[in-house]
Amino acid sequence: MSLLGIDAGTTGCKAAVFSETGQQLAIAYEEYDIAHPHPGWDELDAVEVWGKIKQTIGRVTAAARDAGAASAVGADPIRALAVSSMGEALVPVRTSSGGDRCILGPSILLSDSRGAEYLPRLRRELSDERLYAINGNTLGNHYSLTKLMWIREHQPERYAAADKFLPWSSFVGFMLGADPIVDYTLANRTLLFDLAGGDWSPELLAWGGIARAKLPATVPSGTVIGQVARRIAGELGLPPGIPIVAGSHDQCANAVGCGAIREGLAVCGMGTFLCITPVFTERRPPDAMVPRGLNTEHHAAPGKYVSFIWNQGGILVKWYRDTFAAAEHRQARAAGRDVYPELFAELPPGPSGLMVLPHFTATGTPEFVTDTCGIIAGLRIETPRGAILKGILEGTTFYLKACVETLPAAEIPIHEYRATGGGSKSDAWVQLCADILGQPFARPQVTEAGALGAAIMAGVGAGVFASYEAGVAAMVRLERHFEPNAQQQRLYAAWFERYRPLWPLMQEYLRGLTTPVA
Repeated sequence: MSLLGIDAGTTGCKAAVFSETGQQLAIAYEEYDIAHPHPGWDELDAVEVWGKIKQTIGRVTAAARDAGAASAVGADPIRALAVSSMGEALVPVRTSSGGDRCILGPSILLSDSRGAEYLPRLRRELSDERLYAINGNTLGNHYSLTKLMWIREHQPERYAAADKFLPWSSFVGFMLGADPIVDYTLANRTLLFDLAGGDWSPELLAWGGIARAKLPATVPSGTVIGQVARRIAGELGLPPGIPIVAGSHDQCANAVGCGAIREGLAVCGMGTFLCITPVFTERRPPDAMVPRGLNTEHHAAPGKYVSFIWNQGGILVKWYRDTFAAAEHRQARAAGRDVYPELFAELPPGPSGLMVLPHFTATGTPEFVTDTCGIIAGLRIETPRGAILKGILEGTTFYLKACVETLPAAEIPIHEYRATGGGSKSDAWVQLCADILGQPFARPQVTEAGALGAAIMAGVGAGVFASYEAGVAAMVRLERHFEPNAQQQRLYAAWFERYRPLWPLMQEYLRGLTTPVA
């Protein structure tokens, strides 16, 4: 039997079919663009993205079926599926009495500026310490709450018409035939979830003025939430009636998919967002986490927690590709190949000689700054474009290093990183992370760990595996280890000390640049 993992990301979606021993039988990917209908607005066309997700599912089911037909053992039917997805963004949906499932509008992304106007009032009414005690997060405009408040005020017809606002994993399961149910990890990203109670918080719902009826029911990751409907099964080539299992926030799925389910391991997710996800077993108190901008969220694996340290690393690499190598990207797409190996082959050895502040869009941990801009300093006439790409990789990793340095004070240990996501396919990028962060990295055989993690959750929910530990043991294999290079580590330590004061020195100037002069 095989398991289907679906990963719905901010700029692309994947579907992959795996054997129960972790062999990748088929994978498909589709990319889509973020829409910017107004300055500061970042959203996805939910209808378009759902169409792309269906395309990837249809392609992998057909490929897996063809591979099975050609093999000596014959067909390997899909036993269950689960979905990993981006956090925070919600899709408004309606279910008619006839069972039709309608998408009512676009999905507002975490980087969207809408809703920021509610932050002062929310902050006056509830302290970060109280919010953290309930939800495990501190207030910010990147969570779902302020977007829901904006829709309620500025698009009242859409708010009233929506039966539910669904996180993307929940939405995909819902469109495939499941009940409108969300797992704990994604519920947490709304800022309305009670971490200890495992349900929506009446206090936080009242604080934001959000109707409980607008949100899905909540369950732990790995719970069966429905079955694939016959009509959509026929359209996508799926066996009708197979279990749909609650997946998770993509960073938690990445952790499962690379085996990071015990304390001391951390994921370095190298996708659209560059995200470090340490795993720990006990909730830390507010005074250890809040001053450092650290959150606490359920892990997909039971009895564990995670925190997120992130910035927009992959988005900046995509910006570099589209800005500096658009022609090569078009040629590569036409030839059916990936352009990134060509671009990474241009990276110069050692530090780039550039200093990049990766504030090209709203920042992540610890300040979540929306009113800022990026910097590329040190450019010369002779600077090759590969140095600019490497400077971006260095700057995004320096950003993470500054945050990681605060973890020992919160008693969150990291002994080894697991590299996942599309960027982890680059030996140069993974080695650079090891050199800057000064810790060993391991790369799993399957770098698309979000889809694999979702498949493991599907296996747990369907009873293929007795536990997450059993699923990881059966399906996760490590392919290569990267140790820090002592010489490069020394060079980058000195370079990091030059990076450290860049934002404090430049923040007032950069904040002014975000508003164009009339």
